[in-house]
Amino acid sequence: MEYTTLGSTGIEVSKICLGCMSFGSGDEWMLDRDESEALIERAIDLGINFFDTANVYSTGESEEILGDVLAEYDRDEQVVATKVFGEMGEDPNRQGLSRKAIEQELSASLDRLGMETVDLYQIHRWDDDTPIETTLRALDDAVRRGQVRHIGASSMWAHQFQRALHVSEREGLARFETMQDLYHLTYREEEREMYPVCEQWDVGVIPWSPLGAGYLTRPHEEFTRTTRGEHEKENIGLPYDEGAASKEINERVQELADEKGVTMAQIAMAWHFENEYTDAPILGTSSIEHLEEAVEALEIDLSDSDMEYLEEPYEPVAVYGHE
Repeated sequence: MEYTTLGSTGIEVSKICLGCMSFGSGDEWMLDRDESEALIERAIDLGINFFDTANVYSTGESEEILGDVLAEYDRDEQVVATKVFGEMGEDPNRQGLSRKAIEQELSASLDRLGMETVDLYQIHRWDDDTPIETTLRALDDAVRRGQVRHIGASSMWAHQFQRALHVSEREGLARFETMQDLYHLTYREEEREMYPVCEQWDVGVIPWSPLGAGYLTRPHEEFTRTTRGEHEKENIGLPYDEGAASKEINERVQELADEKGVTMAQIAMAWHFENEYTDAPILGTSSIEHLEEAVEALEIDLSDSDMEYLEEPYEPVAVYGHE
C-alpha cells in the first residue's frame, strides 16, 4: 500500500479509500453483514486505513457494520469518514444541515460507529435551506467538543465551496479540508473550477465513483449488464455514457489494459494514482477480488504519453452529482 497526506489535515491515508455504501440491506446489490465484514478485514490486510461511510447508507447499517469490524483493531490506526445531509426517516429535522440535524445525526453516527470521535465529518450535499454560516458554526462546535477532527464537503458548485471557505476564514471557524466529488476519466468537469479552488486552499480531493459506476471497468456496450449499472443508468442517468468521446475513452482504456496485461478497472484506477488532483479515490466494491485488483493497480506505471492518450478524447459533459 502507498500513503499520502490528506490535504491540510496532516493525516496520512492509504491512496485507496474504501467506500462503504455497499454495506447493508438497503438494495439488492449490497453486501450482507458477513460479506461486508470480510471485505473490510481484507482491506485492512492490504494496508487500507481510510474508510468512508454515511448516515444514509442503509439508514445507518453501514456505519454499524464498519464500527463493529474496526472495534477489533487499533482504532488509532484507522481513518474514518462519515457524512450528514440526507433523509433519515420521516422527521423533517433528521435531514439537511441545520444545527439540530447536524448535532442529532452526528451523535447517532458516533453511536453506530462505536466511536467518541470521527476523523472526517462531511456534508453530503449543499443545503439551500440553511445558511452556510449556521452549518459551519455547528460543525466548528463539533470540532471544539472533540467529536470531529476535521470537516469536509461533497459535490457542489465551486462558487458555493469558495463561499464556505471564505466564511470560515472570516469567522475563525473550522473550514472544509476535503472535497468528495464525482471525478473519473469520462467525467472531468471538476477540473475547470472546483479543483483550482482546492489547490488554492490545500483541500484534499477524494473522488467518489472513480470507475464511473462500472463504466470504465468493461466495454461500453456491456455497461448495463450488471445490476448496479442498470440502477445507475435507469434511475439516475449518466451524462458520461452519452456521446462518442466517452466511448472513445472507454475503448482506449481497453486498449491500454490489453497492452499492459491488466484489467480496465486497474487502468482507470492507475489514472487516479498518477493524477495531479486526486489524493485518494473512494473505491466502492462488492468483491474482494476487485479490491485486490485495485491495490495491485498501484504498481502500474502510466507514462505521460499514456495519460495524454487516455485524456485526449475528452469533451465537456453536463454537470452531474450535485443533487
